[in-house]
Amino acid sequence: MASIRKEIMITASPEYVWAAIRDFGAVQRIVPGFLTDCVLEGDIRTVTFFNGRVARERLVDIDDNMRRLVYAEPDGRFITRSASLEVFADERGSRVVWINDLLPNEFAEMIGSNMDKAAIVLKETLERGAMASSTP
Repeated sequence: MASIRKEIMITASPEYVWAAIRDFGAVQRIVPGFLTDCVLEGDIRTVTFFNGRVARERLVDIDDNMRRLVYAEPDGRFITRSASLEVFADERGSRVVWINDLLPNEFAEMIGSNMDKAAIVLKETLERGAMASSTP
């Protein structure tokens, strides 16, 4: 099973970053352009990616104490795919650890590349929003 781990440093408070990440049904707001749509029905969100791919992702867990969100993609082209995002306090603001575990391994390069793209947008969006919310 491929396991892909990305760490994203964000110059914003962990409380701010977590509030944005934990909003499972509004993920397109924190990665605009990478995701073009998100529709939440119960604990399933249907997301549309920039390249037209559509995925149905199930919310597995939100742990506010650990600032950890877990979701899975139980249907589609993967035998299995689950992911977690965790927000940690850091001296520079926040450190987000994003892990994707998936089979088959052949999709690892594509998922890793997409995570890199999404991480850039996530960082820029949250830092811009944190700066805007702190200005008088």
